[in-house]
Amino acid sequence: MSQYDSPLFQAYDLRGLTLSNRIAMAPMTRGRAGKERMANALMAKYYQQRAAAGLLITEATTISPQANGWDQSPGIYTSEMVEAWKQVPQAVHEKGGKIFLQLWHTGRASHSSFHGGESAVAPSAIMIDDGEMQHTPNGKEPREVPRALETEEIPGIVADYAKAAAGAKEAGFDGVEIHSANGYLLDEFLQSKTNHRTDPYGGSIENRYRILDEVVQAISQVWPQERIGVRLSPNGAFNGMGSPDYREQFTYVAQQLNQYRLAYLHVMDGTGFGFHGLGEPMTLTEFRQVFDGPLMGNVAYTRESGEQAIDRGEADLIAYGRPFISNPDLVRRFAEEAPLNPEADMRTWYSPIGAEGYIDFPTLESV
Repeated sequence: MSQYDSPLFQAYDLRGLTLSNRIAMAPMTRGRAGKERMANALMAKYYQQRAAAGLLITEATTISPQANGWDQSPGIYTSEMVEAWKQVPQAVHEKGGKIFLQLWHTGRASHSSFHGGESAVAPSAIMIDDGEMQHTPNGKEPREVPRALETEEIPGIVADYAKAAAGAKEAGFDGVEIHSANGYLLDEFLQSKTNHRTDPYGGSIENRYRILDEVVQAISQVWPQERIGVRLSPNGAFNGMGSPDYREQFTYVAQQLNQYRLAYLHVMDGTGFGFHGLGEPMTLTEFRQVFDGPLMGNVAYTRESGEQAIDRGEADLIAYGRPFISNPDLVRRFAEEAPLNPEADMRTWYSPIGAEGYIDFPTLESV
């Protein structure tokens, strides 16, 4: 299928925001923000290089000091951080691109090393059980049992999301994505495996959804609903996730989110990032049955499978992650059916080592 026939390369009206194509760059943690967690010129160059995507979604960006849980990832909870971020959407807009900022609280996937010895927080005091070590500022350390949040602390976290969303607006982004996936705080509240609460935020499918709903409502006071996306990972095992009632839980979440005019629902439907194996994977078709708005698929899509998903009406947008790391001109390579660069050395994906494995990949023009 030529680029002229391919639905991937057709412009798309995202609730009033015109995207030049239906290819999104998935959010990917890169760890280039330094110890101060400030966006910088290197990051602006990285996103600008990839601005041909219809929509860029930034790396996960923390909403508060409590939310931190990855070394040298960026934050957006101080005025200095907001100011530093301004160069990124500006650089993307100069190339005609659109960019959303992803809002993040790492929850139990953090460590006391990030918090001066204080425990990470979570819905319940349940440690990640994936057998892995924790990446911390001190290197790899054993996993820790998080502290269960008190009920009266939750409104403060919701307010942190709203404040961070306001910072993203001030910085010039086109919208925000709420990170409710991959075993981080909001996903931990959603899932029965990690949420054993007996207050209004746990104990039932409806209660486990409550905090995500409150976050959406709070951010809706800052941004139009049409500029808010939500990311879910119903099939994921990352950070020790996977609950027996995943299908009922995530179907309910999508039904409830359908009451809003969200920019999109971003579903990690692929299983290449880890699959809990507790039943058949949830599909975009299932989400289509309960969610009427724009739907974004993600994880291990190729150009061909992305075209097919859009052509069949299963998705409106397809997000690509790892291919964008080593192919800043991925959109052009897809359009011209050109070969891709070899996958980047995984050691450079998250390491704070500057340009190497970040902005130094050859484009078709340079080749």
